[in-house]
Amino acid sequence: MANILDKLAEEVDKIREDKSAKSSKKKNSEKKSSMEDLLEANPIEIPNIGDVLEGKVIEVFSNYILLDLEPLGTGIVLGKEAKDGLSLGKIKKGDVVSATLVDLENEDGYIELSIREASYGKSWDDLESKKDTQDVVATKVLDANRGGLLVELNGINGFLPVSQLSSEHYPRVEDGDKNKILELLKKLVGKEIHVKIIDADREAEKLIVSEKAAISEKEREVVSKLQVGDVVEGEISGVVDFGAFVKFFPPAKKDSQNEADKLEGLVHISELAWQLIDNPREVVKTGDRVDAQIIGIDDTRISLSMKALKQDPWGEIEKKYKVGDTVKGKVDKINPFGSFVYLDKDIHGLAHVSEFREVYPDKKMEEVLTAGEEYDWKILSIEPKEHRMGLMLVKEEKKKKK
Repeated sequence: MANILDKLAEEVDKIREDKSAKSSKKKNSEKKSSMEDLLEANPIEIPNIGDVLEGKVIEVFSNYILLDLEPLGTGIVLGKEAKDGLSLGKIKKGDVVSATLVDLENEDGYIELSIREASYGKSWDDLESKKDTQDVVATKVLDANRGGLLVELNGINGFLPVSQLSSEHYPRVEDGDKNKILELLKKLVGKEIHVKIIDADREAEKLIVSEKAAISEKEREVVSKLQVGDVVEGEISGVVDFGAFVKFFPPAKKDSQNEADKLEGLVHISELAWQLIDNPREVVKTGDRVDAQIIGIDDTRISLSMKALKQDPWGEIEKKYKVGDTVKGKVDKINPFGSFVYLDKDIHGLAHVSEFREVYPDKKMEEVLTAGEEYDWKILSIEPKEHRMGLMLVKEEKKKKK
């Protein structure tokens, strides 16, 4: 009897185990089916190394940053990557940031990321956008060399050529000494200036900016009120090889005492005086008070002329000189194409090399003529409007022996 009861008990237990196993299998089947449905409805795309992901900052530590990359998991930005990634601003808890995927699972089980790489790309995106929209941006001067200034925008180094400096910061050195120019440029190191981006080449990592292009609309408005023909009184603010800069108050602000109201124009070397000029420093010097006439306006670039306010000596030249006359003239300089000769302090002519060869077919000009010496010349042509005169050297007759 006892054996029969034991067997019945075993059968009951077996039936219960079978029911429990079937029930568990059914539940697992239902759970699996639900998870499959969920995954099908919300598929997770596994990113590739190098992809840029977005995540919310969970915590910022001294040497790493944790990001929530839901639904992928937790990401980590380590050491230098974390510090370098702060160049676009301080990252704090709760911020949503972009980061580049470095490793899907590092040795600690985290998804490893790089903010530096992502911020670098984002920086170039921003710079290219600002170049297209021509936004004016502030930057600090990091260093200087003979060619210009080194600056930084969005953590990326850029260059500001000397030619793109504003008139306020342009280094005007009387003798053009490059060491002196560098000294003036170094005085700008550490200063904040406003610039526009004129070239942003991501592949070549080339960023060029211009301070000159960032001139305010207010200044443009002032310049737009100037007229070609206006006469201004100003001060020579700098002399360079190609001319002289003049600072002046525009007519609308001629009574102003504020230096910031001054504009600046350039008197090209050819507009300093009617005579030929090799070195502008022989005609004007910094600090000289001068009158000049506006002869051109291009955006904010103002061209001036000092000689336009003086009588043109070529206006009545034919009363003084005539074609065919033989005159005395001093050689100013000798070029491969001929010799420039001054008949007086204002009037000059050109003795072309082809005319010289008619007189001395077997000689070079340098063998016969010396700069600074006076010779006899025959006037071949006079063109007053073009300020041109053609000359031919008169050959010296050899003195006969007694």
